[in-house]
Amino acid sequence: DFTYENPTKIYFGRQALDHLKPELACYGDTVLLVYGKGAIKKIGLYDEILAVCQECGKNVVELSGVMPNPTYEKVLAGCKLVREKNVDLILAVGGGSVIDCAKAISLAAYCQGDPWTRYWIQQEPLDNPVVPVGSILTMVGTGSEMNSGTVITNEAEKIKMGRIYPPCVNPHFSILN
Repeated sequence: DFTYENPTKIYFGRQALDHLKPELACYGDTVLLVYGKGAIKKIGLYDEILAVCQECGKNVVELSGVMPNPTYEKVLAGCKLVREKNVDLILAVGGGSVIDCAKAISLAAYCQGDPWTRYWIQQEPLDNPVVPVGSILTMVGTGSEMNSGTVITNEAEKIKMGRIYPPCVNPHFSILN
């Protein structure tokens, strides 16, 4: 016996990407598109997503190059974009590392003080606004598309640290096709 509750809305199936447009309508004008080293461009997914964003009148800001074992440095680069561009939704397109990076950006962007120290090392409760995250999964395995965990590597301190956060960090929606 068990009880299961998950706040992430999952769209699953061959036509799951059709749900991106109505989901985007739920958020403001600016989307931060977070992805890896470009595989989404090779398979045509990048162009599909940009076309939907354009059709919805969204301004797209990009953070590319998220690597396996995403770094705290990449998280901070994303946080800077969120604040400078007034991002309303972070859209992660990729596997677990990309989604973990997006969730880390969402919870760290408006942190007062150093997010690494406060939220990873000291495990303090979140006390700042969290930017909504949506995901489009391209590789299965970690469950990051429907949980609130992040695993981030702080290269300067030589620490790889994971943490499970409150459900407000879960992607609001995930597209699995």
